[in-house]
Amino acid sequence: MPFPCLQPQPADPLLSLAQLAGADRRPSRLDLSVGVYRDEAGRTPVMRAVKAAEHLLAETQPTKAYLGILGNAVFLDHVRALVMPGVDARDVAAIQTPGGTAALRLAAELLAAGKPDRTIWVGTPTWSNHLPLLGGARLDVRCFPAFDIAAQAPLVDRMLDVIAAAAPGDAFLLQPLCHNPTGVDLTPDALAAIADALAARGVVPLIDVAYHGFGRSLEEDSERLAALLDRLPHALLTYSCSKNFGLYRERAGALFSVNRGGALRDLITGNLQALARTSWSMPPDHGAAVVATILGDAALAADWRQELAAMVARVRTVRQALAGHGVVGAIDLGPVAGQSGMFSLLPFDAELAARLRSDHAVYIPDSGRINVAGLAADRVDGFVAALRAAQMRSAA
Repeated sequence: MPFPCLQPQPADPLLSLAQLAGADRRPSRLDLSVGVYRDEAGRTPVMRAVKAAEHLLAETQPTKAYLGILGNAVFLDHVRALVMPGVDARDVAAIQTPGGTAALRLAAELLAAGKPDRTIWVGTPTWSNHLPLLGGARLDVRCFPAFDIAAQAPLVDRMLDVIAAAAPGDAFLLQPLCHNPTGVDLTPDALAAIADALAARGVVPLIDVAYHGFGRSLEEDSERLAALLDRLPHALLTYSCSKNFGLYRERAGALFSVNRGGALRDLITGNLQALARTSWSMPPDHGAAVVATILGDAALAADWRQELAAMVARVRTVRQALAGHGVVGAIDLGPVAGQSGMFSLLPFDAELAARLRSDHAVYIPDSGRINVAGLAADRVDGFVAALRAAQMRSAA
């Protein structure tokens, strides 16, 4: 037996749910599980600027040679300027990664290498892959409740209490924009209080940015991040281009380490290179080259911003339509209108989610997280009708 210690592994519940949805042939099928944007026709489009940038690259790209461990420097410069305007480039260590997932894992590896007994505090509910990613890097992952699902509100006082009790040198996972899975963002005042508490306690924030531009706007989202970083002496920030550029399968991401005064930049860069070398060695180029091409061309950048704004406006329209139904059975859809990003977290249980799947071909995880960005406006009434019927059947 070549692998005597291997044990059967459970299938990923979210990806398994998407597979079930894909196999369902009922015309009323709704797949609201995996976090991808879909237009009114149910498609995940290739953005116009992406198509144009790919055409330019096909015509002009001179080589397919390796990029180097740090990746596409132009891409990193453009993304840094986009996501953290006003932060001095000399204070930032940057590396390109295969998507935001790899950025998170590399950040976790860096945290573990820098302090082997480090604890990272994670407010729940959170993205389902956060915990295995962080734990797989040998960090001591401690979870705490950070969201009141009934009130649809973050538990800011609980977050501050956890930070106050954390040991100096611990880390703290923070989603300041378009929280996955709740869709509920912290207010600027709450973010400021959390940043000040982290700085005072010497806790390192790991800031996960996966939906930049899906909040209020690109500019307002960037201003919120810049205001947060202004209050922090050190921070790790992971970035994904999957959603805002529609480059899901191209795996374009980045990890930034912001260190005021720049004293740690070279040390961190060297360690990021060493860690990446033993993981993926050289990052893939195509997605990063597309982003660099778009952000480096005024016309393409303007078209990308316009299309992204239209996508976000469509999601807001769906949110308003859902919220307009008010209380449906025991579930109040009203708060959905004020949330941002792709997701909302409704007070479901596993029985209700199963009833929606079996009786109505509506695929939602047992947690009650719905991908609002995957719902067409003309399907909202059907979804609400299914939600009402499933609750009545469950109650019976």
